[in-house]
Amino acid sequence: MDIINKTNLEYFAHTNEDICKMPIKGIVLEFHGLGRGGRMVSDHSQLSKDCAEKGILYVFPYYGPWSWMNSTAVKTVDSIMEAIFDKYSLNDDIPVISTGGSMGGLSALIYSRYAQRTPAACAANCPVCDLQYHYMERADLPRTIYHAFAHYNMPLEEAIKTASPIEQIKEMPKIPYYIVHTLEDTMVNKEKHSDTFVNALKDLGHTVEYVEVPERDHLDLTDEALKGYNDFILSFINK
Repeated sequence: MDIINKTNLEYFAHTNEDICKMPIKGIVLEFHGLGRGGRMVSDHSQLSKDCAEKGILYVFPYYGPWSWMNSTAVKTVDSIMEAIFDKYSLNDDIPVISTGGSMGGLSALIYSRYAQRTPAACAANCPVCDLQYHYMERADLPRTIYHAFAHYNMPLEEAIKTASPIEQIKEMPKIPYYIVHTLEDTMVNKEKHSDTFVNALKDLGHTVEYVEVPERDHLDLTDEALKGYNDFILSFINK
């Protein structure tokens, strides 16, 4: 029996199904940041509404507030995706866009690396890219990262590497990436994370657009930067 299936999907993910124009032309996955995944969602974000108007199914998966896209989180999201494809009888070539900010940015990147259905593109806002560095970057982080990886049958340091984008750089799929990071970010060090990761992507010949937003703190994009970010996400549907 599939634990996550088309009949109980609402318990494992929030979607914009009730407002989405049919038929579904694409899927946008939005991964939450640290701590935000502990509650169920009932309202629609602006991105969810924008997706609905274009016939894009917006999906906010419930994969655990402290998951850091560990193996259980990947398995959960894969199961959610299979339930979605089954429920709506979608073709395998329907584009899936992986997105998120902060821990959700890491999740968008790492899910792109491990997903059963490789996304068509990935967009990340102020993403955590070096999870080993991030472990001690703030006082609130060690307990969450330990919680995510302590059950792995390997040393904690090696387990963390499996979900650290910079450590997985050679395994990242050759899809378009859109990385945006604020210059005044006090939560996720831009130089240690996005700068390093983007340079490594470029060195390996990946297609990546990097947008640096001045005078803004963590995740706080200007209207112009947010429009560019969302335009990238929506551009892969009916392309």
